[in-house]
Amino acid sequence: MSDETFMKRALELARRGRGRVSPNPMVGAVAVKNGRIVSEGYHRSYGEAHAEINAIHAARTSLEGATLYVTLEPCHHHGKTPPCVESVIASKFARVVVGMEDPNPLVSGKSIAELKARGIGTTVGVMEEACRQLNETFIKYMETGRPFVTLKFAQTLDGRIATSTGHSQWISGEQSRRFAHRLRSLHDAVLVGAGTVVKDDPELTVRHVRGRNPLRIVIDPLLEIPLDAKILRDQGRAATLVVTRPDAPPEKCRRIRAMQVGLLPFGDQGADLFDLHPLFARLGEQRISSILVEGGSGIITSVLRQRLADRVVAIIAPKMIGNGLSTVGDLGIDYMDHALGLTFKKVSRSGPDVILDGRMTMP
Repeated sequence: MSDETFMKRALELARRGRGRVSPNPMVGAVAVKNGRIVSEGYHRSYGEAHAEINAIHAARTSLEGATLYVTLEPCHHHGKTPPCVESVIASKFARVVVGMEDPNPLVSGKSIAELKARGIGTTVGVMEEACRQLNETFIKYMETGRPFVTLKFAQTLDGRIATSTGHSQWISGEQSRRFAHRLRSLHDAVLVGAGTVVKDDPELTVRHVRGRNPLRIVIDPLLEIPLDAKILRDQGRAATLVVTRPDAPPEKCRRIRAMQVGLLPFGDQGADLFDLHPLFARLGEQRISSILVEGGSGIITSVLRQRLADRVVAIIAPKMIGNGLSTVGDLGIDYMDHALGLTFKKVSRSGPDVILDGRMTMP
């Protein structure tokens, strides 16, 4: 069988770690000897053994002379676990096939160079595009220090996220809402504006599917959210971070902190809007590698206007309501050749709805 066949299997294994390994990458590994798979492994959870180590430990025969297929270059540094490249060398693999070089500057080709220096046949770039797509979040975070940003919204066919009276529950169907909860579970944080909390009082947790609850972030310059909002309750189940102005009302700040809710003073005093670039950079410093932006319209518009979105997931319901709240506001675009573009990776049905999943292509 070809290298691509075994790398496909390694990719299948890697996907099993989705939603559990962040801010680490998803990685799969397959050991092959005499043309057959003798062991497999993947990175199961952040802080636990990496894919290569799990594959080595799973082997019931000597791996000397075998070939290791791994979706990402083995690590070369001490972190939560020892360097994987040392175990790979000690196992006496004759050959290592790597899907892509690790963008982490602590690795970034060092393990590949060491494998070659030890006389181990090393091939790099097998199914590289698929490996890069698998870990697009990790790659963005490693290369920029900023989180990968997904915009998710449910809208009617005529581009509305609420009626003219503000009513919005429910635009999408039940199956799409389960999909949205799954999407939440795959991100480190979910972000909304204060208006969404005031109007809808969402929990922003993962309830309809199995998975972890993301950090809940509220952009609230004027500290408008009510103290009885659902996102301020039960911080042991799902943590919340409220981003507000440095001159926010001190007494309300004190009461929010007393509820064990995180409070991040940010931006300029008296400003009603934030420059999201430094805010997202700050969140990246706190090891938030991915953010799911769920609205409302003001936050969606700000993220797009500031060119911060990497991915857009639009749930389109087969409904039209005419006048209502538009999904996206003014982006300051006067000419069609300045329009923000999308490359659709996937178009699928979800009950009566259609889900468009695309990546931004900035002009």
